[in-house]
Amino acid sequence: MIFLLGLVVFLFAFSLHRNEQRILTKPHVKFIGDNNLFITNETVSKLLIQNYKGIKNVTKETLVLNELENALKSNPMIKSAEVYVAVNGTLNAEIEQKTPIARVSTNASYYIDDEGFYMPLSNNYSARVPLVTGYVEKNNLKNVYKVASKVSQDDFLKKNVIEIHQSANKKIYLKLRQCKFLVQLGDVNFLNKKISNLKAFYQKNQKEKTLNNYSKVNLQFENQVVCSK
Repeated sequence: MIFLLGLVVFLFAFSLHRNEQRILTKPHVKFIGDNNLFITNETVSKLLIQNYKGIKNVTKETLVLNELENALKSNPMIKSAEVYVAVNGTLNAEIEQKTPIARVSTNASYYIDDEGFYMPLSNNYSARVPLVTGYVEKNNLKNVYKVASKVSQDDFLKKNVIEIHQSANKKIYLKLRQCKFLVQLGDVNFLNKKISNLKAFYQKNQKEKTLNNYSKVNLQFENQVVCSK
C-alpha cells in the first residue's frame, strides 16, 4: 500500500515537472465580445513576444503570466487581458478591447471609450460613433462623456445624433442626422429630462413635417423647449 502511494506521488511529481518544462509554442489569441478588431491578432502576439523575448523557446515554469497580462493591458486599445498556458504548451491570451462611444475631432483625434477614457484611433477599423467637436481637453472629458454615454445607450439618440459640440464655456450642442436645426442642451444637468423634451419635440414636428422650419432648439431650461426659426 505504501509502495503504491509512493508510486502515485512519484508519477504525479514527474508529470508536473515534465509539464513545467514543456516548451511554449506560438501564442494563440482570442478576442472576446465585439468582432470589430481595433487591434490585430498579430499586434497582440508581437506584444507578448516583445515582453518575453524568445517566448517560443522558454519553459512554462520560467514564464510570469501576470507580467504578460500587465504588458497587454498597458496597450490603450485593450480593456482587459487574461494569459494562460494550456497543458500542451500553447500560450493563450484572451483579449477584451475597449469600446469607443464617441470620436473627438479637434486639433487632436481620438476616441472616448465607454468608461470615459482616452482611446487612440485604429488603423485597422473605424467605429461609427458621433463626432465630438469644439473645446475638448483629453484630461477633462466628463461632460462630453456623460452626453456620449447617454447617446450610446438610447436608440433614438444613437440613430439621430451625429455630432456633440462643446463650446468654450462648456455648453453642449447636438447636431442631428438630416436636420438643419442645432440642439442646445446647455449644461449636463437634468439631461434625461432634456432628452425627453427633445424626443417629444422631434416626434411632434416629424409628424407635422415641420422639423426643418427651425434653426435652433433650446433645451437649456428643464421644462421648456424654445425654438428659433
